[in-house]
Amino acid sequence: MSELLSIRDLTVPLPATADRRYAVEGLSYDLAMNEILCIVGESGSGKSMTANAIMGLLPPNMRPERGEILFQGQDLLKLSEPALESMRGRQIGMIFQEPLSALNPLMTVGDQIEEVMLVHKVGDAAGRRARVLELLDFVGLPDPKSLRDAYPFRLSGGQRQRVVIAMALALEPALLIADEPTTALDVTTQAQILDLIRRVQRDKGMGVMFITHDFGVVADIADRVVVMEKGLIVEQGTVDQVLNRPQHPYTRRLIAAVPHGEGRQNQVAQGRPIIETRNLKKTYRSGGGLFSAPREVRALAGVSLQLHAGETLGIVGESGSGKSTLGRAIMKLMSVDSGQILFRGQDLVPLSPSQFRPMRRHIQMVFQDPFASLNPRQTIGRILTDGPVANGISHASAAAKARELLSMVGLAENAFDRYPHEFSGGQRQRVGIARALMLDPEVLVADESVSALDVSVQAQVLQLLKSLQERLNLAIIFITHDLRVAAQVCDRIGVMCQGELVEEGPSAQIFDNPTHPYTQKLIAAIPGRNWDPTTSLTERVDA
Repeated sequence: MSELLSIRDLTVPLPATADRRYAVEGLSYDLAMNEILCIVGESGSGKSMTANAIMGLLPPNMRPERGEILFQGQDLLKLSEPALESMRGRQIGMIFQEPLSALNPLMTVGDQIEEVMLVHKVGDAAGRRARVLELLDFVGLPDPKSLRDAYPFRLSGGQRQRVVIAMALALEPALLIADEPTTALDVTTQAQILDLIRRVQRDKGMGVMFITHDFGVVADIADRVVVMEKGLIVEQGTVDQVLNRPQHPYTRRLIAAVPHGEGRQNQVAQGRPIIETRNLKKTYRSGGGLFSAPREVRALAGVSLQLHAGETLGIVGESGSGKSTLGRAIMKLMSVDSGQILFRGQDLVPLSPSQFRPMRRHIQMVFQDPFASLNPRQTIGRILTDGPVANGISHASAAAKARELLSMVGLAENAFDRYPHEFSGGQRQRVGIARALMLDPEVLVADESVSALDVSVQAQVLQLLKSLQERLNLAIIFITHDLRVAAQVCDRIGVMCQGELVEEGPSAQIFDNPTHPYTQKLIAAIPGRNWDPTTSLTERVDA
């Protein structure tokens, strides 16, 4: 295979205020035509920085200090900005992690794809419009003619990502850079996008640089793998070598943190449930407008379930399945149309906000985005103590409890006086967990609480939740779209599809012997389903 991209001794400095000297240091690797190279590592490892250097998108204060980026034998670091602009899109395409922020909300899908061709002065108007339809069809979008005139907000996340891929492919580049393109997607949509990228690479014979922190994705798509830690390459080789015979301790630590996807074996909880929902229903209605008819979406279609003290109940399903609506309904953050939500036998549904307020302390929530849920203008101490003080607890007692919980969730004593922006994503999530525990709740609702975290940080937070549950006898509702995580941490799993609870049972049963076709589809779509990280690590230890 001829080398398409060769990076040699690439070193990019960080600003003087950063926690290390270089974003990437001494980076060297190759990517061949017709090959998929996965760059894997945690946040801050330098994965995306490498992609930005290739595209010429580094900030002005982070110019490469030394090294070469040879693309088809030409050093990109020596090109002028006009030359780089000509190359971007035409010879090197890029797919970004968040398609909604990569698309202009005020332009139609067709206009945005056509704009790529317009910038590079390719074809006439009729030819470009025909090419747009061809691309929309190629990436598997339904009814290209109608979709061409749609705006991004009317598309699902998976459809928007397909549009971004169509834009990246418009001029058939030789190199495609995909920066975490499936991280925010449901497992089935993720599988479809991975299949699409594999097909594109095979059909067009292009080289693909695929940046990810998900080893399941690596197992499914990679030919070769580069593992990065804190700006350095610690290991590289074929996918078989890196995943099944990892050599470096960091690689082995990352693989050890991957959820195994084996159903957790637990005794079935007995006695009266602490939380019970009965025939819960909720329908979202949009009034429609001048050009659109009224629309109804069944978010909850008669959901009945039980949760016992000390038990973890997983709620899994795709976006739009009703998972988060169920969690918010139990928290009384939204009303329901009918049904019951019983907490220790008392129905919460008819209670007014003032009637429910004394009970809110018993049911607390950990949110998906810890940064968005923490006030950036308040110290961690203030964030943790405001709730208890509002509930009549003295400031001194609340502060003492906050310091105790910060220690319990593994944060340093000085965290009390610091601000959210001074912490990593995993540390902020620990703050979110500490805040939820400040009022000694009996029930914790965790809504996608680890989905945005790196695999090793995710493992730490999951272990923290497990230890806190055992120590405090918490009942946890664990909402997630990741069945591997649910199988590992949950006693029972409920599977939701279009507002209905289609299957429920012990974790091991749901994961190992699913009966509903929808559950079977979800499990079949799990990335790296046929790769067992425990076997590779065990074999390495035995060797």
